[in-house]
Amino acid sequence: MKAIVFERLGGPEVMEYREFPRPELRPATVLVRNHVIAVNYGDTFFIRGTYLVKPVFPDIPGMEAAGVIEEVAPDVHDLKPGMRVAYIGMGSYAEFTRIRASRVMVLPDDMSFEQAAAFPVAVLTAWHMLHTCNDTRPGNVVMVHSAAGGVGIAAVQIARAAGAQVIGTVSSDDKIEVVRRFGAEHVINYETHDFAQEAMRITQGRGVDLILDAVGKPTFLKGLRCLAPLGHLVLFGRAGGLPERLSPTELLGKSIKVSGFAVTMIYAFHDIHQRAVNAVFQLAREGRLTVPIGASFPLAQAAAAHRLIQSRRSVGKLLLIP
Repeated sequence: MKAIVFERLGGPEVMEYREFPRPELRPATVLVRNHVIAVNYGDTFFIRGTYLVKPVFPDIPGMEAAGVIEEVAPDVHDLKPGMRVAYIGMGSYAEFTRIRASRVMVLPDDMSFEQAAAFPVAVLTAWHMLHTCNDTRPGNVVMVHSAAGGVGIAAVQIARAAGAQVIGTVSSDDKIEVVRRFGAEHVINYETHDFAQEAMRITQGRGVDLILDAVGKPTFLKGLRCLAPLGHLVLFGRAGGLPERLSPTELLGKSIKVSGFAVTMIYAFHDIHQRAVNAVFQLAREGRLTVPIGASFPLAQAAAAHRLIQSRRSVGKLLLIP
């Protein structure tokens, strides 16, 4: 099969498009023929060796895709060849991926492979931060950093569906209208404005109830300053670098809290995961949740997709087509 393979750590330049052995089934797994593969910022950390999961050379990047089940292991009974599915799991930058059956989501008949590939990481991460890590309710004020990215745009829509007011932040003015179009009442360019001061002005000095932070170092400590009493900051990325160290005593004044989230851990809690899958597919059916596709590349051009996502100029999800 064709795949993107890397055998040393580094940037986009370490990825090669070449022949690679097709994976063989193992117990409790299925083999998926990938139709559309999604690019995530975490993929850039994986090839540099700084992601939660470490590469084993030669390795294949990628952590989500949508396609059709090609084969199933004998001990897998609820999934069949020919089913349209999406999944979260390592090694998706390839024509075929072996994936644990528990990581597979059967697609609604009316969902395209493009939307399906864009959904697993972005949409489930957003939903869990708003409804598993937090209890987002009508009247809450939610700040979403990197609001023009895949997770950000999903979070804006899911928060709005929950009745929350949304403040989005972006890195350039050309992303502002996109985020407004998906439901954010206020959008702040955090490169040109102090988003904490703006948030306090918008909330008339009260602060925001929840911050979803994928940026890290440039936004983390400043975000704590604009949380409302009993507010919550969820860190789920570090595109701008690791945050400064934080003493727990700094949380006492307003009784605020900080947590972290990675969607890959949620599979240990089947009922919680399934509740999220059902909820986001229902929002999609109702027309209240969609992930815009910023650009599509042939799989062979994965390095170009990485350069674009690292440039911070991309909007929505980037896709690879095998």
